[in-house]
Amino acid sequence: MSNAPKSLNDAAWEKLFDKYDILDKINTQGRYVISTAQIKEFREPRLMAKFDHIINLPKIFFDNQLAILPITRGDYVISHFSAYHKFENYNSQVTKVSLPAYIQSIDSNNIYSESIALNCAVATGIVAEFLQDENLVSTVSGRMGSGSFYFDIDN
Repeated sequence: MSNAPKSLNDAAWEKLFDKYDILDKINTQGRYVISTAQIKEFREPRLMAKFDHIINLPKIFFDNQLAILPITRGDYVISHFSAYHKFENYNSQVTKVSLPAYIQSIDSNNIYSESIALNCAVATGIVAEFLQDENLVSTVSGRMGSGSFYFDIDN
């Protein structure tokens, strides 16, 4: 990590770690479950807990090899787990695709959200090819719950 100025997220996470003694609890209990209410004491949870890439982690997470994952709509778990995968270099030929001409509701020059990008990937066949399922049909979207499920993560 660089010596960049402390971000608002960095400052808020440091306050949360101090207030709730999070590092000590992780070291003694293996993890710490933090609620959105706790996070909201210092900053908006949706801004504080969405780290799509390891370089987006707050300094305190990066320095202590920590990651955060949602476990319910109102709780997150913080621990020493491997939540990011470094992709191998993959040198293959790039296949260019275009949206089918009959699709008029998407402007390929104005893809401004993740949901539109996913719709484009489905419409062009990228997702079906990746999943090797030509019968793939997009049936649900938006914010939905998954119900309870069990998962393993490294560490």
